Amino acid sequence: MKIATFNVLHFMNYLTKEIDFKAFSDEIQSLGADIIGLNEVRGKGFIKGYTDQTGKISSLTGMNSYFGKAISVRGLAPYGNALLSKGEIENAETIKIPDPERKTGDKMYETRCIIKAESSGYNILVTHMGLNSDERENAVKKLLEIVPDEKCIILGDFNCTPDSPELAPLFQRFYCSDINDLTFPSEAPNIKIDYIFFSKDIKIKSRGTSRNIVSDHLAQWIEIEEN
Repeated sequence: MKIATFNVLHFMNYLTKEIDFKAFSDEIQSLGADIIGLNEVRGKGFIKGYTDQTGKISSLTGMNSYFGKAISVRGLAPYGNALLSKGEIENAETIKIPDPERKTGDKMYETRCIIKAESSGYNILVTHMGLNSDERENAVKKLLEIVPDEKCIILGDFNCTPDSPELAPLFQRFYCSDINDLTFPSEAPNIKIDYIFFSKDIKIKSRGTSRNIVSDHLAQWIEIEEN
């Protein structure tokens, strides 16, 4: 079974700067992923360009889907994460990450969320962490509160490098696919900010990062041994 994570930049082709569902569908299918977490996905709303992107990519790939709204842009247009799976998606829910009570960072703050679901016998969590360290600290704390210790995979863009102290609790409790495989920016990657964490009962057969420039991030994947 292959599992992937991909920040899709609301399905805007990084090279053409146009919304391009076919390019993203082709990339997702070329990965051969059975389960894939997506970041920066738009939902249907009352702002131009906000459509049911999860439904569109689900139709093109033939995969089941779930959309998790993090925010409503201008109160009108949903925006968040999505989960695609070739298997059934069960017990899916969207869990909000608490905003910091006192904001200490100097970058834009944005409310974030976690998708928590079950598929193909695994617990899957998809998230997109904030730009500031206090946001990410809250995200890690919330993940550790809700995440099971077995048959669990965490996917997403964490907006920080592996040496960031806020990620240390995740590294202590879970394995990470590859801390050296760079994922951003896609045309000349020089940092790793996209992650696949998995519980210690899961063994992986292979891992990798796509080199296809479709989004501003590269997709990353693992292939796991099934019991």
